[in-house]
Amino acid sequence: MYERSFSSRITPWVGRLLAINAVVLLLTETLFTAPAVIDWLRFDPTTAFGRMWTFLTYMFVHGGLFHLAANSIALFAFGPAVERRLGGRAFLIYYLYCGVGAAVTSLLLSSLMPIGPFVGASGAVLGVALAYARFFPDAELIVFPIPMPIRARTLVMIIAGLDLFGALAGSGDGIAHVAHLGGLLFGMLYFGVQNLAHPPEGPRLPPMRPRGIPVGVARREHREDGGSALRERAESLAPAPAAPVEPDPAELEATELDRVLDKINASGMNSLTHDERAFLDGVARRRRDAGD
Repeated sequence: MYERSFSSRITPWVGRLLAINAVVLLLTETLFTAPAVIDWLRFDPTTAFGRMWTFLTYMFVHGGLFHLAANSIALFAFGPAVERRLGGRAFLIYYLYCGVGAAVTSLLLSSLMPIGPFVGASGAVLGVALAYARFFPDAELIVFPIPMPIRARTLVMIIAGLDLFGALAGSGDGIAHVAHLGGLLFGMLYFGVQNLAHPPEGPRLPPMRPRGIPVGVARREHREDGGSALRERAESLAPAPAAPVEPDPAELEATELDRVLDKINASGMNSLTHDERAFLDGVARRRRDAGD
């Protein structure tokens, strides 16, 4: 049911981040080609405390066109749905948070294993991929060259496993596996704190309006005889007592979910109340648990 509300159309902050990354690569490949420029922007655990700005700047620098293309494709694939789900401002904060978390993780582990300088938005992008897998765990994705669709949750688990193996093996392939794991780890931490601060709630039942006398009839008869006709009319229209019928929880949840999705289509994700966001989180969690 989510597919009808979260299309693949690019969103504002995803578009801006893609453009910034592309412009920075263009500048470093044409105008600012001196190695000192990259050295000033990249993250190096050995000099991080003396260059605090590199906790942010490294994620906007890439090591070439292929590196940029890989991160851009992943951000384009996962980012729009996550931005619509979180809202623009929260998405940007989450993206930067995961990127900084990737650098912090590398800094903390640099005393246990050799970690060289690195650049790239992979840690931030993998944090976005984790958010996508959390919101849409059963979404099927095609990953070249694998010929069959892979569920989002499974894909993120595979990526995490490969990065963990690369980090432990010290493969020396030039990929910042520890930074990748840091982006995933800080994404998990973000949603863990969100769950503790705002535990999901069950669906709220829509208000039920009792059936009664039409308003126009009631007002007219009340004016004509001071209310006696209203009382007689009410007595004649009063339904016979019936055994109460328990509402179907699944139908109520589906109705409420349709209402919330329609509201998102009409006004955007930011229009949702806290209870409506918690309701969506609860539905996603129950469906994810049911699929396990």
